[in-house]
Amino acid sequence: MKPEKTLQWSVFQNNESQVVQLKGELTRATLCPLWEQRASFLHTNANQALYWDLAQLARIDSAGFAFLTELLNHYGKQTKNSLIHVPEVIKTLAELYGLNDWIKQYISNKNQDVINA
Repeated sequence: MKPEKTLQWSVFQNNESQVVQLKGELTRATLCPLWEQRASFLHTNANQALYWDLAQLARIDSAGFAFLTELLNHYGKQTKNSLIHVPEVIKTLAELYGLNDWIKQYISNKNQDVINA
């Protein structure tokens, strides 16, 4: 029996930033719960940066990548929005889809520590 493929997320925040840690697989089969629940845990304001921590992301497929780009685009209109601990597969997918230059604006150059709640 194969292990269940899941996506889990945790949210940490303070006055200056909010970090969403993604853990597991961001795929067509796992992204719907995050999409449906995003409004319940993503409450940012213009003064609060939003970081997507991908350190524990085990797998991402093209649907997961499309979903991630939609999140970046959507929340990027509201607040500072960055990816941290970006796996190489994200950069590879961005290059494959001609989004290499676009995604660079969202990749943080800092090794951002996760905020303890």
